[in-house]
Amino acid sequence: MDQTDIDTFWMRYALSLAEAAALQKEVPVGALIVHEGRMISTGINLRESIKQAYAHAELLAIEEASRFLNAWRLQNCTLYVTLEPCLMCAGVIYQARMPRVVYGAKDPKGGALGSLYQLNEDARLNHRYEVVPGLLGAESSRLLSRFFQKKRVKTSLSPSDP
Repeated sequence: MDQTDIDTFWMRYALSLAEAAALQKEVPVGALIVHEGRMISTGINLRESIKQAYAHAELLAIEEASRFLNAWRLQNCTLYVTLEPCLMCAGVIYQARMPRVVYGAKDPKGGALGSLYQLNEDARLNHRYEVVPGLLGAESSRLLSRFFQKKRVKTSLSPSDP
């Protein structure tokens, strides 16, 4: 298996996590962290469930990986996530010294690793990380589009507030 095959395998797993998030009425974003070839953590978006703005899939996966490794530096790790990380998540990835991120769908409204910002390429920072954008991006985008389409239909069918 080459690196693209490995990345595709893990991204498919991240997509299954995103589908699980959608079943919980969460924005369908799934993330996982692989350390030296072994998955050590997962995360799904939980903002609605726990009513916390920071409960993004990436941050929950990073928190779990840090506990697993008993370290805040997530060296030799790759983060796989179905949606381009936002500025908050990209900052935590930077702080965790993670060397590599693979993401699916681009986020033109909030993406910090290529769409709106390129945090990973900022020469003022003392740590850079590799970013592999758009892997299974069409699948990730379709999942997000379906979720929001259903949400809009449901909202339009609800009685309006007086």
